[in-house]
Amino acid sequence: MIRLSSTIGPVDAGIIPLLAQIYEERTRTRIKIEAAGTGATLERAKDGSFDMVIVHARALEDRFIADGYGVDRRDFMYNDFVILGPGEDPAGIRGMTDAAAAFALIAESKALFVTRGDNSGTHVKEMEVWAKAGIHPESDNDEWYVTFSKGNLGNAHVTIFANKLNAYTLMDRATFLIQKNNIRLVPLVEKDEILLNFFVSIQVNPKIFPNVNAKGAKAFIDWLCSEEAQIIIRDFEAERFNEPLFFPNSDEWNKKY
Repeated sequence: MIRLSSTIGPVDAGIIPLLAQIYEERTRTRIKIEAAGTGATLERAKDGSFDMVIVHARALEDRFIADGYGVDRRDFMYNDFVILGPGEDPAGIRGMTDAAAAFALIAESKALFVTRGDNSGTHVKEMEVWAKAGIHPESDNDEWYVTFSKGNLGNAHVTIFANKLNAYTLMDRATFLIQKNNIRLVPLVEKDEILLNFFVSIQVNPKIFPNVNAKGAKAFIDWLCSEEAQIIIRDFEAERFNEPLFFPNSDEWNKKY
């Protein structure tokens, strides 16, 4: 059995369970998935309870590896974030391609903005954009900056909450595409390089935790990076939404294509 702790974003979208299911059918290897945001995922893995993690926040990934808990970080897919907001767009950010400048306008206008506030990959990316804008909003002091405080329920719930408030939020494109028929919020800012969202696998360090299934984790990661899995990622729900939810990004794929 492979014990996998995965960021909740792609689990909501269904791609990680699908990949695990296909691998199980190919190899008869059971994969047990526990889902959480990136920060919580990496914290859970620090006691050797998991064999590998799937996450999407580079700064947290680098710290996890530097502290000795993880090895063999490997890219295998990506998508991107968009800034969602109300159609009336009170901050006037529609069509901008500079996410930090758009955040600055939101802060200046004091238009409602919903943050996950939980050190998830989405929250870490949001903080990266605020930092680039030179702004440090605080939910305790800035009434326009609202923290979603329902626990680790994932991006879909955050999107629904932001829609209820008719507020801006930073959201991954896959979650938006899945929710778009149920919400009024629309993508207003996209296509900025800072909004790229890279998903990676990391093995939990077997030198620190000798009981982890290092061989099984490596075999699954090798398969995630293989052409077979990369094609599954490329094609996942693309026909249903008329655009990809995720893009292949393993070294093996990029060298060939």
